[in-house]
Amino acid sequence: MKRPWKRWIPPRKALYLLGGLLCAGILALLGWVYYLDSVVLNEFKGRLWSVPAKVYAAPTDLYVGATETADDLDAELRRLHYRIGDPSSGAGVFRRHGGDFELNTRRVRFADELRAPVRVRVHANAEGITGIEAADGTELPLFRLDPLLIGSVFPVHGEDRIVLTPTDVPQLLIKSLKTIEDRRFDLHHGVDLRSILRAIWADLRAGRVVQGGSTLTQQLVKNYFLTDAQTFGRKLKEAIMAMRLEAHYTKEEILVAYLNEVYLGQDGERAVHGFGLGSEYYFGKPIDELEPADMALLVGLVKGPSYYDPLKHPDRARARRNLVLKELADAGIIDPANAARAQAQPLGLRGVGAGYVPAFLDLVRRHLKRDYAEADLAAAGLSIYTTLDPHAQAAAERAVTTQLKRLDTIAHNRSKGGPLEVAMIIAEPTSGQVLAVVGGRDTRALGFNRALDARRSIGSLVKPAVYLTALESGRYNAASILQDAPLEVKLSDGQVWAPQNYTHEVYGSVPLVRALSESMNLATVRLGLDLGLPAVADTLQRLGLERRPELNPSMLLGTVEMTPLEVVQIYTALANGGFKARLRSVQSVVDEDGKPLKSFKLEVAPAASSAAVYEVARIMTQVTERGTGRAVGARLHITMPAKTGTSSDLRDSWFAGFTGSHVAVAWVGYDDNRPTGLTGATGALPVWLDAMAELHLKAWQPDTPTEVEDRWIEFSTGLATEPRCSADAVLVGVPRGTALAARQGCAQPASESVVDRVKSWLQKTLH
Repeated sequence: MKRPWKRWIPPRKALYLLGGLLCAGILALLGWVYYLDSVVLNEFKGRLWSVPAKVYAAPTDLYVGATETADDLDAELRRLHYRIGDPSSGAGVFRRHGGDFELNTRRVRFADELRAPVRVRVHANAEGITGIEAADGTELPLFRLDPLLIGSVFPVHGEDRIVLTPTDVPQLLIKSLKTIEDRRFDLHHGVDLRSILRAIWADLRAGRVVQGGSTLTQQLVKNYFLTDAQTFGRKLKEAIMAMRLEAHYTKEEILVAYLNEVYLGQDGERAVHGFGLGSEYYFGKPIDELEPADMALLVGLVKGPSYYDPLKHPDRARARRNLVLKELADAGIIDPANAARAQAQPLGLRGVGAGYVPAFLDLVRRHLKRDYAEADLAAAGLSIYTTLDPHAQAAAERAVTTQLKRLDTIAHNRSKGGPLEVAMIIAEPTSGQVLAVVGGRDTRALGFNRALDARRSIGSLVKPAVYLTALESGRYNAASILQDAPLEVKLSDGQVWAPQNYTHEVYGSVPLVRALSESMNLATVRLGLDLGLPAVADTLQRLGLERRPELNPSMLLGTVEMTPLEVVQIYTALANGGFKARLRSVQSVVDEDGKPLKSFKLEVAPAASSAAVYEVARIMTQVTERGTGRAVGARLHITMPAKTGTSSDLRDSWFAGFTGSHVAVAWVGYDDNRPTGLTGATGALPVWLDAMAELHLKAWQPDTPTEVEDRWIEFSTGLATEPRCSADAVLVGVPRGTALAARQGCAQPASESVVDRVKSWLQKTLH
């Protein structure tokens, strides 16, 4: 008996079976092709037409009397990547002769207008702007420089991109790309068999992979939908999707999509995709201003962005660029003489990462969600105008880089974990506009933003809130005597808390002005306990802290944790005379037609007594005159309230201060909360000081509230005095009519005479 498995299948049945399998295979293949076709249609359409929101810094306003010096203007034009040359040659060019500038601006959209290219002349000296005039000699009262492009975001995909439209793409770029990457682009239908066979033959002759056969369409498909895996399945999928892409879209649409998608390098954690962003990243100018040498370098990068990276491997990049120029000359795309001149040119790269500020962009995204309707932000082609001051941002970044190199050598535990980290925020107090944000030592890195998200103990930065609570109570003034004496506090868990001064000394009876200026812990704790912890917590919340701090006695010395952004919010209210202006980084958002989007209403609200805020701020000026922030007064030579902060065991180093024009906070520490060995004065203060020293600062000179008068008292005793009587005299604000005990032999009347007021005014001005 024959076994079943040895029986022959009848020929007709075998044919039917084979036909069935073949039909099933065809149906499966058709289903797979249909699926890939739907993927191409759904994904490509959305990415093809999504235009990213462009994010701009605040433009620099030029007018007679503005503080931008000739060198400042020169630096700003270079930051905007204006080329030096003859302004008549085109937009984006300037020429300087001493303090006289002639420039041809680019076409630019502001929040309130679209300005065509224009020729202007600007005159400046070492003090500021002295004159502005149009090309015909007409005087201009105001002229705005271009707003610096600092980023762009795809509404759908969240990627940084500068999307080019067909009209944006120079013909030289199109011809160059086809010549180098796909000469038969206009002839094939997604896959070029001739190129594949030529590549296989070249690889066989060389014994290794030396040439690729992929078309631009296949490269686009791989970038959009696939991985770099070198498998037959992936290559088959790539070929099918490339042919389906060509079936649905025109050659122009595919080419422009490729120009916007191709990978051209890496900027830290940010991928540089597309020739638009590549042009800005490598050369700092729009693509229509590229020279043939620049364009050849970008086209050459397509073959290997990492291998030919001009920032890391300039010799390789130059050789690749020159090879591209030779091939373009051989193909008749450019004149051989022009190609030779281009080959002799330097790479002409701009500074690494200039103009890209990920930490600030992070804040922008958060404020957009807070202040604008989500549905409106989904629109394509938005322009987002921010409050970023490029000069302040650059100053903060330089300060961080310079000082961390120095601090790394003196910080404790530097070998036990990651390096020292840093965060800094600079804002304008009156409006709450954020001018600069640094989120870490790598100013170009994405990821954890310490300026916005690192909650750390703020140390003595909390003390102005404690003393403000005391002054608002009406029971204390700058001359009030506090007791800096040992104390023990029994906590709710039965433990006993016994705080100490940083110096481990006890100072006895001290005036309030000295206790705050010299950051005395014992006097501050006694004062805070007398006021009550809830009262101090209320003050912090009124000033801008959204979360109520935990009510324990150690909060009086700064165990409350805040982010640098929260600290800036609180100090902005102090700098703004007791009015809380909610911090903001976005000035306006306009659609592609220039129409502004409606934003949620922003308000400035009273947060504390203006009189008490003035009193505490005047006391805080002594921090920079004779306290822990003396280095500020010695270097900047202007009056400003400030405060150092150091958390327990020297884990966090803080410095906060404000002038009449800026409020800034800096933090230095380790991410894992190890002790640094740095106080606020030795860690954060140098960072803060380096940044602020580069800015045009206005001295803190507020109007004295009507219910307050400025009086001279002795810093060490609190007794009323005058500068002629004591070298220890300091000017403080006290409630009008306050009776102060006078220093023997140097009485001061309760109400100042006209002469005394003039003296006080002169003292404030000279400081």
